Amino acid sequence: MMRLAIDAMGGDHAPEEIVHGAVEAVSEIDNLHITLYGDKAKINQYLSTNENIDVVHTTEVITSDDEPVRAVRKKKDASLVVMAKAVKDNEADACISAGNTGALMSAGLFVIGRIPGIERPALSPTLPTLDGKGFLLLDVGANVDAKPSHLLQYAIMGSVYAQKVRGIAEPKIGLLNVGTEDGKGNDLTKRAFSLMKEAPINFVGNVEARDLLSGVADVVVTDGFSGNVALKTIEGTAESMFSMLKQVFMGSLKTKLAAGVMKKDLTELKNQLDYSEYGGAGLFGLGAPVIKAHGSSNSRAIFNAIKQACHMVEFNVTDTIIETIEAMEIDKEDNV
Repeated sequence: MMRLAIDAMGGDHAPEEIVHGAVEAVSEIDNLHITLYGDKAKINQYLSTNENIDVVHTTEVITSDDEPVRAVRKKKDASLVVMAKAVKDNEADACISAGNTGALMSAGLFVIGRIPGIERPALSPTLPTLDGKGFLLLDVGANVDAKPSHLLQYAIMGSVYAQKVRGIAEPKIGLLNVGTEDGKGNDLTKRAFSLMKEAPINFVGNVEARDLLSGVADVVVTDGFSGNVALKTIEGTAESMFSMLKQVFMGSLKTKLAAGVMKKDLTELKNQLDYSEYGGAGLFGLGAPVIKAHGSSNSRAIFNAIKQACHMVEFNVTDTIIETIEAMEIDKEDNV
């Protein structure tokens, strides 16, 4: 039986959409047990079944306005904190929250703990590509500053995830840079490039931001500052594009009729650009799978995040990362 812990109070549409997503998941995924953490009375309003779903009552909630580290330390009975403790105590195999990203990272670090050998965890969503396959981008904001060794670790974790969860035999790993030529970029990217060339990954070199959605790589590595800028740019561009399309189609009777004919195609296009279809953003580098669902997640996005967490547990992503890091350390010692 796979055991997931879910923060039912995190996100813009909690607990309703969180509960509906959980109910859908236990009905469709075999051998899955979910424990929801939060206000029991509010959760039970939307809980249509108790089969393979438990509810643990908590009295506090960490909001988007809370300072993450302080909130995790002070609000001991917050749904997010109690959820993380369940993973720490081996009462759950993985956890999911659509709540405060910083608080989830803090709970991951202080409660669950890092994988030995990983200096900094990375926040890692899968973003859409034109061919529908998607690519993993990390880090997108867990750490705004990074060292070359951090980027190397991101590349290794991303490669393991792409192989184990996304089923890509030899995932292409790219380094986000200002040009594709070797030797481009600042000191961080130049040094990271050298490390990644020697790593046990399928490193394809530098990639540019304009090529991300064309599927230039299966995993794109960068520091959290640049990654967050890239992520928000992609989000904003998609939203602006659909806003402009709506204005054009609502401009006259003729275009309104055209919009009616194309409505299904436009909806499919919008869904293709919705990265919540790939699940949430994994917090890679922690001692167990931790998934950050988007704050505006609906029940379908929560369901996809649950599937993602299940795949990470089923395919032993955390253990494989540990084994890969340990093997690299042994090789390093042998070459000294």
